[in-house]
Amino acid sequence: MPDVAIAGFAQAPNVRETPGTTNGVEMLVPIFAEVFAQTGLSKQDIGFWCSGSSDYLAGRAFSFIAAVDAIGAFPPIHESHVEMDAAWALYEAWLKIKMGEVETALVYGFGKSSAGRLRRVLALQLDPYVVTPLWPDSISIAGIQARLGLEAGLWSEKDLAEVAARATGKEVSELLDSPYFADPLRRHDIAPITDGAAVIVLSTVERARDIVERPAVIAGIEHRVDSPVLGARDLTRSPSAEAAAKALDLDGADLAELHAPFTHQELILRSALGLGDGVKINPSGGALAANPMFSAGLARIGEAAQRIHRGESRKAVAHATSGPALQQNLVTVLEAR
Repeated sequence: MPDVAIAGFAQAPNVRETPGTTNGVEMLVPIFAEVFAQTGLSKQDIGFWCSGSSDYLAGRAFSFIAAVDAIGAFPPIHESHVEMDAAWALYEAWLKIKMGEVETALVYGFGKSSAGRLRRVLALQLDPYVVTPLWPDSISIAGIQARLGLEAGLWSEKDLAEVAARATGKEVSELLDSPYFADPLRRHDIAPITDGAAVIVLSTVERARDIVERPAVIAGIEHRVDSPVLGARDLTRSPSAEAAAKALDLDGADLAELHAPFTHQELILRSALGLGDGVKINPSGGALAANPMFSAGLARIGEAAQRIHRGESRKAVAHATSGPALQQNLVTVLEAR
């Protein structure tokens, strides 16, 4: 089976609110043009298209079909979609190339989080019979997770502030003086509501060498899932991330882009993936700087790939999550060869 590489990446401006529609077209058209200019490819060169988004977030059925307008009506395309972060769409596209069905693929994700009440929308991913009717919001669930770790002595509020300080550039003492938003979480512990989109071009390594000087080769990719029942798992750990990491070779990684929407979740993920002090964590700022729903995980992969393209990393780890309290986790290892 052919090796697969990332040959291009682009993302829309990450902003608090966009004036466009919820189908993502206004965000996608410019970044499609950007990635085609970057790679020298055209729509005719793409063998497979795959997207990640959510009808719940968009507030309409089959919103991803409306997003296909950004691609155009001609020529006909081979297209698929996942109802989650587009990092999982990348997994599907990776398989298409590995199986020899296509030579190139374009993956994109989008989300207009500002269109509704995000904390309430995310409650719809919980158990529909016994949990969602209680409407526990995403920040409250993360607050419970953070409190469990504090009481177990696994981290302190200063540890959380240090994660936020790296993402925001503010002083730890200043962050600790700020008021609680959802005790024990302060606003800087929580990813901002963000509208955004991202796109990645995949190809065989041979084709990628004609597109970019230093392709980011996907050396491995794994995803695992934990129980959706919050009381059935230890929320201070991420067994699914641990399992995904064990199936991969992370030794020698010098950089990691972690999709951690809350400061304490970065600490959980660093432990689950076994990332030591020598690994640079989230040089892009990560989800704490911008967290566009359904493209933030794909953007972590793209950001890591760009560091390899620019010669700033030789081996990088990229992570994406979906579901409440780090329920599902996907880990990708990228190498410069």
